[in-house]
Amino acid sequence: MLLQMQGKKDRLKHLIKGTLLKSFGRLIGLCEVKQRSKVIKMFNGVVKFKKDGIPSKRVLQERDANRLLAEVHLMEGFCSESDKILLPGMADAIHRDVVKYWLRRYSLFSRFDEGIKIDEEGLFSVTPEEIAKHQAAHCHGACTVIDAFTGVGGNAIQFACMNLHVIAIDIDPKKIEYARHNAEVYGVADRIDFIVGDFFQLAPTLKGDVVFLSPPWGGPEYIRAEKYDIETMLRPASGFSLFKVALTVAPSVAYFLPRTVDLDQLSQLSWVSSPPLPYEIERNYVRDEVKAVTAYYGKIASQK
Repeated sequence: MLLQMQGKKDRLKHLIKGTLLKSFGRLIGLCEVKQRSKVIKMFNGVVKFKKDGIPSKRVLQERDANRLLAEVHLMEGFCSESDKILLPGMADAIHRDVVKYWLRRYSLFSRFDEGIKIDEEGLFSVTPEEIAKHQAAHCHGACTVIDAFTGVGGNAIQFACMNLHVIAIDIDPKKIEYARHNAEVYGVADRIDFIVGDFFQLAPTLKGDVVFLSPPWGGPEYIRAEKYDIETMLRPASGFSLFKVALTVAPSVAYFLPRTVDLDQLSQLSWVSSPPLPYEIERNYVRDEVKAVTAYYGKIASQK
């Protein structure tokens, strides 16, 4: 009986190790180069890992790495003491924020398993789908929405799902490639014009009803700021100068920003125009947790 139980444990341990190999191998593709050697060194203490097997592309397309943390806990029950010592280090060597956002990927794209393409920056920056749907509904009635920093296309897709014409812009050709692919997954690529370029340079040639602004917030580090200053912390330009450019393109602007954003600055933005623009500021929640703030200016602002 004891031998039979040990056999089951050995088989389960082998199975879990094999799955861990795949999951860690895929997540290593997201690690910084300096972290990879550390991960490989520690992982070699548990299973054989070929260095040349590391994915060269930092793209998340696989479907089973969400089991990573569960697998670690399962494996601990069947590993030797020396193996258990390595497991926490293995998990820590992979950037915790990468794992955290990867495990939440279905909140970013509900159809993730149908072939969504996303990179590390996309994990940090894409708007959760529930929020993107709400923002798109808020802009309903517009004809053309310009997504100035589309990234991997989360917002552009939801605008297109509302039957709006979308102009999706990003300076990174790879992001546009992913955004186009993801729009095809959702069946709305024909409603989106994808442009590789700099929004600031393209602005004089653009016209629309709404400009949606979701510029880079500064990676996961922005969370540590007690108050987010759009004038000094936004990239690639200050929040006020970006807003002024957006108003030359469309009479209405939606601004998606961190939850700690300075609300007084958002109020001040309305005075950039003369007469001042009507505006509305809302907190965006996902499962009762505040995730971000969206400010609407112009006709898309509530008239209450």
